[in-house]
Amino acid sequence: MPPILDVRQYTKRFDMHVLNGKRIHALSNVSFSLEPGELVGLVGTSGSGKSTLMKSIYRTYLATSGAILYQSLRYGPIDLVRATDHQIIALRRDEITYCSQFLSVIPRVPAVDVVAESLFRQGIDRDRGQQQSRDYLDRLGLPQELWDAYPSTFSGGEQQRINVARAIIARPRLLLIDEPTASLDQRTKDVVIDMIVALKAGGTSVLCISHDRYTLDRLADRRIELQDGHVVAASEPVS
Repeated sequence: MPPILDVRQYTKRFDMHVLNGKRIHALSNVSFSLEPGELVGLVGTSGSGKSTLMKSIYRTYLATSGAILYQSLRYGPIDLVRATDHQIIALRRDEITYCSQFLSVIPRVPAVDVVAESLFRQGIDRDRGQQQSRDYLDRLGLPQELWDAYPSTFSGGEQQRINVARAIIARPRLLLIDEPTASLDQRTKDVVIDMIVALKAGGTSVLCISHDRYTLDRLADRRIELQDGHVVAASEPVS
């Protein structure tokens, strides 16, 4: 079975026009693969290129060069670098989810609907979607009185729980998740880890950025280390 994700010689440069055309080499010839149902921890110091790589896979950033081959259900093998905007939108809706460190939501949408948003997009009816959302919010320890409140008023830890619930509720085939347990107490951290483990057991492939050794020790099948935009260490896939 081929890897679900195969990154080949990926390079990303940023030309800073406001800084007289200064060129920043964010990623240089990065290559790695992700197997179906595997969780890879992406590690490295701040500024090493981890978030840039994740956003490149999600196609928030356009490549300077290289390829990102994804084995999709909708289109079969597809290069995310060269895919059309229409294809990327469809893959984001049905197969690929990106969860950043920061919650970004439409104002005055209650938490229960923020979490259920991806279910609504997939055609799940409102009552069923909201019930699934409430189940996730309850498991993550968010007080019931906040379920119909606006997440923009929540604390950082509460927003993080909303963010994680929204990312995993639709069970994507490929989950890109950045610091899923930051700002969380130990109990909630363990709940999030258990949720991601269950997602992985169901076949989801996960690329996870984390500086938390406890989280990576519990989650990661292997790790890839970035330094100054280069892969400097990578453990072998578990056979």
